[in-house]
Amino acid sequence: MTARHEEIADELRRAIDREEYTVGSRLPSETELAAEYGVSRGTVRQAVAALTAEGLIGSRQGARRVVLASHRSQSFAELRSFAQWAKAMGRAATGHVVSQEYRPASQEDAVRLQLGLGTPVLHVLRVRGLDGEPVLLERTVYADWISTAVEAIEPDCPSVTQRLYEDKGLVFAYGEHVIDAVAAGAQDAELLGIRRTSPLLRVRRVTTTREGRPVEWSDDRYRSDAVSFSVHNSIDNNALARKTAE
Repeated sequence: MTARHEEIADELRRAIDREEYTVGSRLPSETELAAEYGVSRGTVRQAVAALTAEGLIGSRQGARRVVLASHRSQSFAELRSFAQWAKAMGRAATGHVVSQEYRPASQEDAVRLQLGLGTPVLHVLRVRGLDGEPVLLERTVYADWISTAVEAIEPDCPSVTQRLYEDKGLVFAYGEHVIDAVAAGAQDAELLGIRRTSPLLRVRRVTTTREGRPVEWSDDRYRSDAVSFSVHNSIDNNALARKTAE
């Protein structure tokens, strides 16, 4: 049975998505929300905390919560797969493999995956969607020790991460992300249904196990009109590092 604070959080997410609360606007106070939903302020506080953790709203002590983003903002405060993030936002994730082939590890593959140069690695190009709308291209290179398991997964599997956990007990524990912007090339434009040279948000990432063993590295390209990113930091803990473009 779904807890009441989770139901309230879902209702507030939908309201934000419908732009009943637009970006920059303030949510009603805890007292007002408690009265509206017929619950205690503590229950409202739990619901609001969930939205804050997802990057949908922000708060300052003594002030009302402010809407920071729509449903499609992805936070890097925790490591989640695309499908896990979509599910948390109330969206249906889809995936389709466009191409899949083994290639000898390049210098970049070898460095990122800590493998010998020329080791066979699996290259996979996927189109990912939200509610059937293509929003992301994943160009992923899998290490040799996990590539056979990835190759066996059906092409339209919505979550490779979840399948590898179920089949192999593999947990994607750590990720390093580098974010920049690129222009869509011919293949990107065709697969995402956008115009060539359209701006894309690019996230290059390396994901490892708890022991630090690299599983994959990927070049992910998001339609900039469909997904945004949020990074939460404070004076005590800042997860965002500025770097010059390479």
